Amino acid sequence: MRFVLAGQPNAGKSTIFNAVAGYRAGTANFPGTSVSYTVSRALILGREVSIVDLPGIYSLTSTDAAEREALAYLLERGGDVIINVVDASRLGRSLELTLQLLELGRPVVVALNMLDEARRKGIEIDVDALSRELGVPVVPTIGRRGRGLKELFRNAMRLALQGRSADPVHFDREVEAAISKTEGTLEQSGVTLPAPARFFAIKLLEGDPEIASRIEGEAPGLDLALKAAKRELESAHGWTADQVVSGSRHAMAHAIEERVSTVHRQRVGWRETLDRILLHPVSGGPIMIAVLLGFFYTVFGLGKFLENPMVAGFDRLGASLAAVLPPDTFLGSLTSGLVMGVSGGAAIVLPYLVPFLMGLAMLEDTGYLPRMAYILDNFMHRIGLHGKSVVPMMLGYGCSVPAVMSTRILESPRDRRITTALTVLIPCSARTTVIYAVVGAYMGAGWAFSVYILNFLVIGAVGSLLSSRMKGRAPGLILEIPDLQLPALRTLTSKTWLSLREFIVVAWPILIGSSIFLGILEWLHADHTINSILSPLTVTLLGLPAVVGVTLVFGVLRKELTVVMLVQAVATTNIASVLTQVQMMTFVVFVVFYIPCVATVAVMGREVGWKDTAWISALTVLLAIGLAVAVRFTLTLAGV
Repeated sequence: MRFVLAGQPNAGKSTIFNAVAGYRAGTANFPGTSVSYTVSRALILGREVSIVDLPGIYSLTSTDAAEREALAYLLERGGDVIINVVDASRLGRSLELTLQLLELGRPVVVALNMLDEARRKGIEIDVDALSRELGVPVVPTIGRRGRGLKELFRNAMRLALQGRSADPVHFDREVEAAISKTEGTLEQSGVTLPAPARFFAIKLLEGDPEIASRIEGEAPGLDLALKAAKRELESAHGWTADQVVSGSRHAMAHAIEERVSTVHRQRVGWRETLDRILLHPVSGGPIMIAVLLGFFYTVFGLGKFLENPMVAGFDRLGASLAAVLPPDTFLGSLTSGLVMGVSGGAAIVLPYLVPFLMGLAMLEDTGYLPRMAYILDNFMHRIGLHGKSVVPMMLGYGCSVPAVMSTRILESPRDRRITTALTVLIPCSARTTVIYAVVGAYMGAGWAFSVYILNFLVIGAVGSLLSSRMKGRAPGLILEIPDLQLPALRTLTSKTWLSLREFIVVAWPILIGSSIFLGILEWLHADHTINSILSPLTVTLLGLPAVVGVTLVFGVLRKELTVVMLVQAVATTNIASVLTQVQMMTFVVFVVFYIPCVATVAVMGREVGWKDTAWISALTVLLAIGLAVAVRFTLTLAGV
């Protein structure tokens, strides 16, 4: 069996999915596209069920890639039950999608989610009345607390076994007459449709291009009937047919909301009061800077506290093994590489990565990340990229791969190209680890924070330059900001583990394997060849020891590798004993800006094409060289 979760953004759909999937889900792309959905398996009433989490959509009208592919999935694969997750605190708006899902003629169960938020706003909803209005089961849930989820999926299973399809809710007389005329023509034509003819008739009246393309030339006389129906609607209402249909659905959704809900006087709580301060034109910016500084210094402090004893322990282990297996032997080189790989992940990467991921999850779950995007909109506007471009760039601080993939939400190819170029310049969690483990650990948090300031200024300059060179203007910001919430500890730990698991399962084995491989190269003295080839860059331009050349090569695989390989290349975990402060800053600035990891390059090629990927990658290398050289000479002249 297959249950499909569908709902609008921020309705709590993915929270319900993750509660059932246990953060063990896999991500898949729709066939032939890069728009993804998430799928997992669960055991419900003793039966194994596939659960599909579609991307958040506001409607089934194919106005963007996510809506187009979600509609195609529902039409072609459908599922045994559609679980429609609605936001109880915004019921009227959420029901507009519900009414469209009912038209598909498939079993539907409604998860009336976020009831706690609705009650906080003084909204009481009669669940039974709502079920009668829609003609489908409605189950009250609070997804982030796990309430009502068992009942929700039990209802879905019962509905799937019964196979009882939902019935549509009818519009007013003029709209129903237009639908009936178009529907009759479709049925008489004998065209095979994957959903009821009524659904296709409504979408044709709305002018949905995806639906029109599916039956183009298949239904004789449809064009004439459709034009006549649209003409009658426009004559009766004075609006275009699509405005009449969508307006009628909007009115119907809010009429249902009024009949089933009671609104009491809302008290101004701490959330509303705090929001006024967080989003205020005067206080919003300074508070954001304070939050980021607090986040930065907390991660740095925890990382430093955890790193020192772990590094000391691995140093003792390495010394003990070196006494038994000398490093100049083959087994000694293998063992040294293995220890360096394990210690690099455990003692250098994890102490900073874990608190960083936990803090990032906290910013996301409290709802502060969208508020940061709102505050930064003015800055984005100044570089010609105001609007949705803020969102991928915020994601870039976690991982460049999903950040680049999220640029597909931008309608303009120009915006996608520029935003992709800027997104790969943002320090992801891997590059953040390098900043903390080298500059932060040996020079202090202030120096590490200066790398972020430099990065912010460079992004502004590059964004302004690219925007001035590429014609066009970006749209204004349309961003839904969820309510502020206190994060649940279980959700925070689950999200942190989901991101951390990728490092442990994917990145750490690469770190260990690369460290062992470097050990073999050192035993064969082949690393000298690589370092010699790169010495014009590393030694002449950057003023670094020649041994760091090979670390930059491995860093293209994973950015964390640069710091692990650096420790192995200089043969000590005490980097400050080998590199000066100027060299550490130069090294880190180069790593932060130079060509992103291979996974990011592959995603860029798929999202914006290989031509754009080539010039963006070349731009990162030129920026890295120029900025690192500038930092080297500036700090040298300053007497650092």
